[in-house]
Amino acid sequence: MRIIRCKDYDAMSRKAANIISAQVIMKPNAKLGLATGTTPIGAYQQLIKWYEKDDVDFSQVSTYNLDEYRGLSHEDPQSYHYFMRKNFFDHVNIDLANTHVPDGSNLDADEACASYDELVKSVGYVDLQLLGIGNNGHIGFNEPDEAFSKGTHCVDLTESTIQANSRLFEREEDVPRQAYTMGVQTIMRARSILVIANGEAKAQAVRDMCFGRVTPHVPASILQLHTNCTVIADDAALSLCPEIK
Repeated sequence: MRIIRCKDYDAMSRKAANIISAQVIMKPNAKLGLATGTTPIGAYQQLIKWYEKDDVDFSQVSTYNLDEYRGLSHEDPQSYHYFMRKNFFDHVNIDLANTHVPDGSNLDADEACASYDELVKSVGYVDLQLLGIGNNGHIGFNEPDEAFSKGTHCVDLTESTIQANSRLFEREEDVPRQAYTMGVQTIMRARSILVIANGEAKAQAVRDMCFGRVTPHVPASILQLHTNCTVIADDAALSLCPEIK
């Protein structure tokens, strides 16, 4: 696991965008695993700026998002389909037919999850997987559990995750209680993984991810076992990691 310290959110975002753009430049038809939430927005904004300067071309790229709320249509402003279009896809030259997000509008969880698993498997998994990390160490919506998950599955969101995501909704009761998410095993099949984290609220989770025991009670801790994982975090998120100078 390679850990890169940045002074603040903007520096973290630029460094992450650098790694993502380098992947696309080296392999124009790269398969990118993407994440939602507030953490990656800065990286997406930087990628948009570089696209507008003709520095990076997304025309052959395909994307596979980690997760989606169960029960939301693609057009729902709170869905991750909508989030990705608003914050990234609509601003670059990516073919929307090559963008993929679990189908939260399909309430048949078994069918929706099996279909997404088959899709990701059929392309040989992703070249680079972008991840954030939850305050409780979750990646995607893989919450702390007794075992690491395998394929895409439906999860009941923990109260801490619901509260963390409520900032994006008018009321906490509007936050969906379930989501479809790629499993940990699927995430680990990515050829490279990029984790981004900022802020003091993520400090304990980052320490547990990087230096704690590998345990499903901290899903992100399994990333210690990946052969090509990079963590980019700001000073605040690394404040409990004195090992990182």
